[in-house]
Amino acid sequence: KALVGAPGVTEVRVFPPGHAYRNGRTFQYYAIPPTGLRVQTTASKPEDAVRASLVEAVRKRIAHSDHDVVGVLCSGGIDSAAITCIAISILTFIIIRLPPGDFVDAYIANLASNGSVVSADQAQAMRREYGLDQPVIIQYGMWMSRVVVGDFGVSMMWRRPVTEVIGDRLWLTMAVSFSALFLTWTIALPIGIYSAVRQYSLGDYAATLLGFIGLAIPNFLLALILMYLGFRYLGLSVGGLFSPEFSQAPWSMAKAWDLAKHVPLPACVLALAGTAHQIRIMRANLLDELRRPYVVTARAKGISELHTVLKYPVRAALNPFASSIAYLFPYLVSGSIIVSLVLGLPTVGPLLLQALVAQDMFLAGTIVLLLGIMTVIGTLVSDLLLMWIEPRIRLQGRA
Repeated sequence: KALVGAPGVTEVRVFPPGHAYRNGRTFQYYAIPPTGLRVQTTASKPEDAVRASLVEAVRKRIAHSDHDVVGVLCSGGIDSAAITCIAISILTFIIIRLPPGDFVDAYIANLASNGSVVSADQAQAMRREYGLDQPVIIQYGMWMSRVVVGDFGVSMMWRRPVTEVIGDRLWLTMAVSFSALFLTWTIALPIGIYSAVRQYSLGDYAATLLGFIGLAIPNFLLALILMYLGFRYLGLSVGGLFSPEFSQAPWSMAKAWDLAKHVPLPACVLALAGTAHQIRIMRANLLDELRRPYVVTARAKGISELHTVLKYPVRAALNPFASSIAYLFPYLVSGSIIVSLVLGLPTVGPLLLQALVAQDMFLAGTIVLLLGIMTVIGTLVSDLLLMWIEPRIRLQGRA
């Protein structure tokens, strides 16, 4: 509709990617990358001004449709996200309650291993205190009635509010995870682009070797190796996020600087496998884009190689990076449990493991519910980024 009235326009189509096109006797198709649009005109050799007017009309139409598509996605996405969060809360509660027994049973067993004895009356009083004597449906209703107002209950294991227990651990987890994510994208993007543009070069082989090594070595094994090397040859205590004198100290500029000095090592350990994986993905997708007809046409017109590669192929190859945000959001909250245990990091991952072992349903349920909600938010953000990167998704959503 936006092209009606443009000189010589007879038809505008959206073709599937990779389709082969041939010029007819009385018309031509003109590609407008990376939208997927092919504009058919009656002129065999249209003027540059006509071609420019067609391109500008399509781009204005796409820009005008952005707000409508984003609005529809957000309105529908929020509704589906709310339903998904409710389903996640139900599944979370069911999973937490699946193991036999409850927190009181695990607590009594722990005391019995140390030689202490808890009477039946004391056990029953503890169950009444935490509401464990109620039916499962009532327990879920009581938990959700608190969650919707921001009260996640009191941790049975720590005897403190869940928000206080998670508190500092959540921010420390996000600091480590954001650092690892920053390193992953900062290293993977340029190396992946270089490997695709300089295919089969010495640098490409080196990046491929690095990628295979990164995928083959488990993160926890790399953490153990670095801990050994740091202690054996440098005399450093690699584990943890703080020096002993700052571990229990209140927050200050000195403690923040101490944290900044400890973050790079776990961030590098966590980023290794992700970097290797993203390098391979970026290389494969960019190689596929560089073989597209519009890239061949741009090179034939004498456009510089840097402009040709960065303008459209790299942007189209970024789709997997945007799609990965859906599972990166919960990763920012949980981190790597095994790496955190090996390095002694005070993050949320080990806390979740302890809560599951102790059957602390308020603490474990809150963390699992938070991971599910972060996944839903990450999916919504990923969809918005994909629409911004790939105009064809916007056109399909409008259709």
